[in-house]
Amino acid sequence: MTWLTTILALLPLAGALVTALAKEAARTVGLLVSFATLALGVVVGILFWQGTALDLSYDWLPQLGAGFTMTLDGMGAAMALLTVFLVPFVLLSEWATERGGSYAALTLLVESFSLFVFLTGDVLVFYIFFEATLIPMYFLIGGWGSDQVAARAAALKFLLFGLAGGLIMLFGVVGVAALSAGAAGAGGSPTLNIAELAGLDLGGSTLAKVTFVAFFVAFALKAPMVPGHTWLPAAAAQSTPGGAALMVGVLDKLGTFGMVRFCLQLFPGETDWATPVVVVLALISIFYGALAALGQKNLMRLVAFTSISHFGFMVLGIFALTTPAVTGSIFYMVNHGLSTGALFLLVGYLIRRRGSAEIASFGGVVKLAPVLAGFTLLAGLAGAALPGTSSFVSEFLVMAGTWPRFHVVAAIAAAGTIFAALYILWMYQRVFTGPVPDDVGEAITGDLTLRERVAVIPLLIAILGLGFFPQPALHIIEPASEAIVATADAVDPAPVIIVEGVN
Repeated sequence: MTWLTTILALLPLAGALVTALAKEAARTVGLLVSFATLALGVVVGILFWQGTALDLSYDWLPQLGAGFTMTLDGMGAAMALLTVFLVPFVLLSEWATERGGSYAALTLLVESFSLFVFLTGDVLVFYIFFEATLIPMYFLIGGWGSDQVAARAAALKFLLFGLAGGLIMLFGVVGVAALSAGAAGAGGSPTLNIAELAGLDLGGSTLAKVTFVAFFVAFALKAPMVPGHTWLPAAAAQSTPGGAALMVGVLDKLGTFGMVRFCLQLFPGETDWATPVVVVLALISIFYGALAALGQKNLMRLVAFTSISHFGFMVLGIFALTTPAVTGSIFYMVNHGLSTGALFLLVGYLIRRRGSAEIASFGGVVKLAPVLAGFTLLAGLAGAALPGTSSFVSEFLVMAGTWPRFHVVAAIAAAGTIFAALYILWMYQRVFTGPVPDDVGEAITGDLTLRERVAVIPLLIAILGLGFFPQPALHIIEPASEAIVATADAVDPAPVIIVEGVN
């Protein structure tokens, strides 16, 4: 059983190699591998739910304290399940994409490398695969854009931001090794095992602060947060819809995941020190992303800017450092992957029919494709945290968990939810309602096909299912959140009970 997590991460990697060699059958092979990975992921999730030991540890570079360690907690399990669930439907939605075999192989590489990041318990292994995800995603952005010059420019910008973050993070890895050697004392050896590092006192020095900042900046660039966000709208606009769904739904979560795994768990004192600045940056991201989305003329860029706003909520929940807020933030990562992934796929169906991503090129689509219109509205409102959808639960937990510690911040952030409703409803009004222009009627001649429905309906079912029945997911996530808050030396504020008539 201990090898199952490693097999889960290796399966799409092996599948990518087979897919690349399969030629005519490459699309089919890639899709079958993705569904096999999903099936194995479900098995791993069930075993984790039952409490089965799935950890694996092997000494790799003992001189550096590095080992090949695969471990699973509630946060890692939630993100791994999101990854294996999203990828098959991304591939299905991109079935007709040119050079589909190469596309499938690169997508499976992104899946494999992301799973290693979510499942590893070693800093060095985390770093290697964190950086490795840049390579296949670079080709997915640059190789399939409608405008090859713009696509290559966007891919290069994505790569440069990622490499910059990786170089900064490398300093953090070296800093952690030095701090662990110092904490071990004379004759001690450094360790890069995350669980062992969490048990050491690494904080209190200037090096600890610099190391914390290195990790945070690297993860903030990946997430992305304002001001390191500028690569995302360009990359999303030039990606295929499936590529954008994979990038924002899974790859960008490596940033928020890393903030929890490294910043909170390894540097609790430095987390307290940096929280005031981080909270302000989170609020800026919430409002900047929402206001920028309102001003967009391109559908793909609009969805990308909404994600910047959502990442602000996730980071706010992480640094509120209460169990409900951290639980909500981790659940938010999952729900954002579902809602934004579905929205990118649906917007992609619109763009392919019309031949344009410009909002002004649409109008009255609800009369031509009512199912597509309804699904898009549902996915958009899920992103806006409509009650009954899974995003509402996570966003409410973030707000409720932030309130006891930061009253004013929580109130300001709550106002940001109003803008989410505005940009989704305004987009829907301009694209789907009103009269049908002649050129739109000529371009959009059919509703969603069976394959397109099969690709998006499971995501919508998951959004509604986790909206009405979030307890199974919270059962996995909440114990991990409690452990994270405890490791970060934080204590949940006591609830304030107001008794009528008592001052």
